[in-house]
Amino acid sequence: MSAGDYEDRELFESDGVHDRHYQGVGAAAGIAVGRAFIVDRRRVRTPKYHLEPDAIEGEILRLETALKLSEHQLDHIYEKLKADGAAGEEHLLILEAHRLMLRDEMLVTTVRHLIHEDAINAEWAIRRTVRKIKKIFDDIDHEYFRERRGDVDFVGDRIVRNLMGQVVDVDEAPPEDAVVVAHDLSPADTVVLGRFPIQGIVTDVGTATSHSAIVARALGIPAVVGCGDITERAGQGDVVVVDGTHGVAIVTPTPDEIDSYRRARNQHLAQEKALLANRDLPAETTDGHRVHLYGNIEFTAEVPVVCDHGGEGIGLYRTEFLYLGRRDLPSEEEHYRAYAEILTALSPRPVTIRTFDLGGDKVPYTGRRQEPNPAMGLRALRLCLKEPEILHTQLRAMLRASVHGNLSIMFPMVSGLSELRWALALVDQFRAELQEEGQEVSPAVKVGSMIELPSAVAVADQLARECDFFSIGTNDLIQYSLGIDRQNRDVAYLYRPLHLAVLRMIKQVVDAGKDAGIPVAICGEMAGEPALTPILLGLGVDRLSMTAATIPLVKHVVRSVSLSECKELVEQACALGTVDEIERFVRDEVQARFPDLLT
Repeated sequence: MSAGDYEDRELFESDGVHDRHYQGVGAAAGIAVGRAFIVDRRRVRTPKYHLEPDAIEGEILRLETALKLSEHQLDHIYEKLKADGAAGEEHLLILEAHRLMLRDEMLVTTVRHLIHEDAINAEWAIRRTVRKIKKIFDDIDHEYFRERRGDVDFVGDRIVRNLMGQVVDVDEAPPEDAVVVAHDLSPADTVVLGRFPIQGIVTDVGTATSHSAIVARALGIPAVVGCGDITERAGQGDVVVVDGTHGVAIVTPTPDEIDSYRRARNQHLAQEKALLANRDLPAETTDGHRVHLYGNIEFTAEVPVVCDHGGEGIGLYRTEFLYLGRRDLPSEEEHYRAYAEILTALSPRPVTIRTFDLGGDKVPYTGRRQEPNPAMGLRALRLCLKEPEILHTQLRAMLRASVHGNLSIMFPMVSGLSELRWALALVDQFRAELQEEGQEVSPAVKVGSMIELPSAVAVADQLARECDFFSIGTNDLIQYSLGIDRQNRDVAYLYRPLHLAVLRMIKQVVDAGKDAGIPVAICGEMAGEPALTPILLGLGVDRLSMTAATIPLVKHVVRSVSLSECKELVEQACALGTVDEIERFVRDEVQARFPDLLT
């Protein structure tokens, strides 16, 4: 692009018709400057027309053909990716879920019914049906599963495009300097694009838990999602800036902006390179106190990124993806394959797998109704108490997979000793059951409890005596203890990790763990905040588990401070009265020590 092109753009901007700057959601940290590679630039324009009575059967046949073609396309992608090992088990499961949607009675029967009864064309019938199904997802309060409504869109788009004879999947390899610009990326698109050295991803829609965001993090590609209408603004080959750290994207940046972001990118890469030079050094304070840094992941594809950033293992492996887009619960074999894959990939490094952490209303097709207050309702371990077959299947699979690596099992939403004992008894029961069947189970499996409820904090001393480790889920602990929902804009400002009550609860859990001789980890967002690292060290936390990209910086902080000064920092902070005072004190102290890194 020439300087003249930029001038033309500036004249265009001066009309005030468009803005080149987009504030979205930073889905994967880092900065990229590249050329726009448009994927599915245009939304599918759906024709709408009524049918003559004698055209209805022909329309049904057209629909059936498009469904078969769609399934064939997904089969082809699935088999190709499986054959060349380009996708992890979880990506294949998502593709499988899309294939199942194509056969879903609610989708197919409703579309057929609309064509017959309302005499409308197939494309229109599909759009109406997809909107109906998406409403079901819209009512789900769990962000991760609410984002799965995008999968319904992807399936609907595929059928409509096939009805209209359009290109459905990415049909060309992007250039090396490509920034992928899309309304959204389907799972099929992301696994295919992930095979090429693209520089960044920006999308119109999506959140931090959308598929595009998850894949971008897994691949270590800077990404900004939820930019609104950026596909309407960007043209093929336009220069695009992606600032995944701050959630900013710029289309056709000015030469000054390009220079500025390239400098920032070079600085970021230099900083990252310097930090990664210490990747294999222990996370040890200047006075010899050792802590352990792990990664939080959802997909096996994220494992190499964790290792490349110096992660010593996986501190939290979420298993929600196994429940995507299903009519029924995943089988023991499906669980086993997923767990065996990740344990094998990490062996002998430790992997902590969290058991089912959803409510029944979060899993589509299980038929459960929305609860009035699902965050406080039947979810996670308490749902498994009511429907033990969920945990039965999952625990047997985990124990079978344990021979492939270093497994720890973690139970979420434990409120007291009786629940923990029930879960531990199941582990013993299934271990004996499997051994009677002649199946090998590792004798070294550790079993621990997440601490995310104030009641669990209050009885942490009891819990600590009966499990092998604690992991504090600070996101939920803060919300439950302060009585706020951070998704609620009216009260989100009250989400304050440095609230004295939160600090005291973490200290209480750490003390209970030390008295019982078990390690205490943090697996919530606090673990990945470098500014909070000295506080967590001073509170006595043994392990921190976070997204891969933050591990090097947290390690740098650990290696730059002494445990004694961290303890002193905590003592001074906890002597202050308000959360504002604590935050100001900690910020000033950390800023003075790390002026360049913690901006």
